Amino acid sequence: MSDDNRFGLARHVRLPGPLALDGGASLAAIDVGYETYGTLNADRSNAILICHALTGDQHAASNHPRTGKPGWWQRMIGPGKPVDPARHCVICINVLGSCMGSTGPASVDPDTGSAYAMRFPVITIRDMVRAQALLLDHLGIPRLRAVIGGSMGGMQALSWAATFPERVQAAVVIASTARHSAQNIAFHEVGRQAVMADPRWAGGDYYDGDAPTAGLAVARMAAHITYLSEAGLTHKFGRRLQAREAKSFGFDADFQVESYLRHQGITFVDRFDANSYLYITRAMDYFDLAEEHGGRLADAFRRTATRFCLVSFDTDWLYPTRESRAIVQALNAAGAPVSFVELSSPFGHDSFLLDAPEMNRVVDGFLRAGE
Repeated sequence: MSDDNRFGLARHVRLPGPLALDGGASLAAIDVGYETYGTLNADRSNAILICHALTGDQHAASNHPRTGKPGWWQRMIGPGKPVDPARHCVICINVLGSCMGSTGPASVDPDTGSAYAMRFPVITIRDMVRAQALLLDHLGIPRLRAVIGGSMGGMQALSWAATFPERVQAAVVIASTARHSAQNIAFHEVGRQAVMADPRWAGGDYYDGDAPTAGLAVARMAAHITYLSEAGLTHKFGRRLQAREAKSFGFDADFQVESYLRHQGITFVDRFDANSYLYITRAMDYFDLAEEHGGRLADAFRRTATRFCLVSFDTDWLYPTRESRAIVQALNAAGAPVSFVELSSPFGHDSFLLDAPEMNRVVDGFLRAGE
């Protein structure tokens, strides 16, 4: 790995395969987009992997190249912050199946010369982790100081500890779960149906024409509701009406909350691929760490020496605190070292992405205790 220590160095690499997938298919080679912050120390022991959520990407702490907006976790990563490039070599990888440089449905299928579209193989969270491991092999990183993630990133952190226990010194799992509930799956299915109902989706073969932006925007709007809390929405918007001159697509947005959700949908379609949304939400729905290990969650951690830190938020109804407690109980049953805290925040599931000084203190203390 290069000693270039420029902050937020965007990288891309093609890795030889084959990468065998849980669904039985394989990819002959994979592209991986990633970003690094800081440098490896002499014994290559200071690497921290940051795992992003469903609609995230590798640009965790630098401005996004498409939107120009700040990285999605600049509150966590940076000088003097819990994940500090002065102490850590930080790596954030665009997941397999996504659309920001890693192989996914929009990538060219070498067998046909056109985009995979819905011919892309089914993927799982564990497949994403295996692809990440291939990149770390390529970079010469045998073991991670820590793997950290929130939401779907937390699923990856758990899967790392279960799949490669010898390669993970510590895992920080924030606002996450060991498996999707029926309610989680139901919300995702609403979003997928919105995408597929858009005439422009064309069975997934839209890459030579117009993308199904209307359907994807609705999917984003529906999902975004689950990331917030009722108290947070009430505090921010209540039932306040828009100014009379305010307009939006379709019917006028009478309420401020309507305008907010429509803005979330419109801006999302500029940076995300609809088919990637279908594949990644399905991977999240398939995730069941207990099922992968004989039906008992504790067995996923039987061989681990990883230290765990779990954080939940009291207003998160997407992955409520009981989901984190179930993981803690399984870790206790497996004899794994674990710390757990439920934090108070009015912002629901999205709390881990927003200003949360208590979370930063918890993560900082946990990481320093292992250094």
